[in-house]
Amino acid sequence: MDNEELERRAKITNETCGGIQPMHKVFYSLSIKYSADRCLNAFRVYDYLLSKNADAEELISSVQEAIGHAAALSRYFWPTSMGKKKIAKEQMDMRQSRGELLRNQYGVTDDSPISDRDIRNAWEHFDEKLDIYVLSHDAGYFFPSPILGDHSLADEAIGKIFKLIDPTNECLVLLGNKYFFRPIRDEVERIFNE
Repeated sequence: MDNEELERRAKITNETCGGIQPMHKVFYSLSIKYSADRCLNAFRVYDYLLSKNADAEELISSVQEAIGHAAALSRYFWPTSMGKKKIAKEQMDMRQSRGELLRNQYGVTDDSPISDRDIRNAWEHFDEKLDIYVLSHDAGYFFPSPILGDHSLADEAIGKIFKLIDPTNECLVLLGNKYFFRPIRDEVERIFNE
């Protein structure tokens, strides 16, 4: 299908249906449910691993997976604006309308924990963040292996934490940045049960 026809259909969908045609709503609902389920499943794995005294690497892996699925979930509610040059106006407008419609349907507000682009970008652009991290830190104590401990360790000016999990405070430290994951987990669970 050519772009002109896609634009025509996007315009009609946006103007008459607010971003999603009624017969297509089920596709979005099932996709949202899938991402939320995968996120919650990864958190259940984390709980299990925690109960078995798993090492930091396994715990961090399960939380990173959960957050990755939460990031995928967030894109339904806050569609990416990337690709504006490649995606024509009507299709971009339809994306934004779709996000607004879904936020209203699921009661997701702009202060939702899954709306945080910093968290989303930390996972989606990890390689770029790692490049900057290693280029900008050339002195101090480096901890390249995953660590299990209190997130306050990342507050030490000379300590350079690569990955740390703090189960007590439900915090993941990634490249020195703290991400408290309980609010994300609660929001995803609420959306899943919606």
